[in-house]
Amino acid sequence: MAEVQETKLPGVGVRHEFDTDTGERVGVIVHRDGRREMVVYDRNDRDACSTMVVLSASDTRTMAELLGASQVTEAVAAVQQNIDGLAIEWIALTDSSPAIGATIRDGEYRTRTGASIVAVIRGDQSVPAPDPEFDFQIGDTAVAVGTTEGLALLRDQLTN
Repeated sequence: MAEVQETKLPGVGVRHEFDTDTGERVGVIVHRDGRREMVVYDRNDRDACSTMVVLSASDTRTMAELLGASQVTEAVAAVQQNIDGLAIEWIALTDSSPAIGATIRDGEYRTRTGASIVAVIRGDQSVPAPDPEFDFQIGDTAVAVGTTEGLALLRDQLTN
C-alpha cells in the first residue's frame, strides 16, 4: 500500500496525496463543506496540476462505492469542522463565469454573501487585498474568507 501524505490546509480542509504504482502523483482535497477535488499532478512538475475533477458530496459517495471504500471516518469529519466558523476558499474562474470582465464592486460579493475576496491569483502573480475596481479575467482564482455558507454562495455567484 502506498504511503499517503496528509497536509492540513487551514480554513480549507485536508489534502491527501500519494504516488501510484505507475509513478503518477495523485491527490484528493477534502474541503470542509464536503466537496472533494481529485487532482493528478504533472509528471515533470510535481507542483503543477495536470487534471482536476470537482466532486460534490453525492459524487464522492458514488466514487467511494465504485472504489470499494467504506464510510468516511470520524477523524476526517473532525478535520472538516469549522475553526470558529471561519473558512478559506480558492475559487477558479472559467470562461463561463459571470464575473469575467466585471469588478468586485459590480458583484457586491461581500454584501450578498458575507464572504470577502482577500486575494486573487492571476497566473503566477498574486493580488493581495484587491480593490473594488479589480476586474476578473478568465483563469483568475479568487481567494475568499467567510463562513462555509457564505463561501458556498460566493462560489455559486462566481462560477454559475
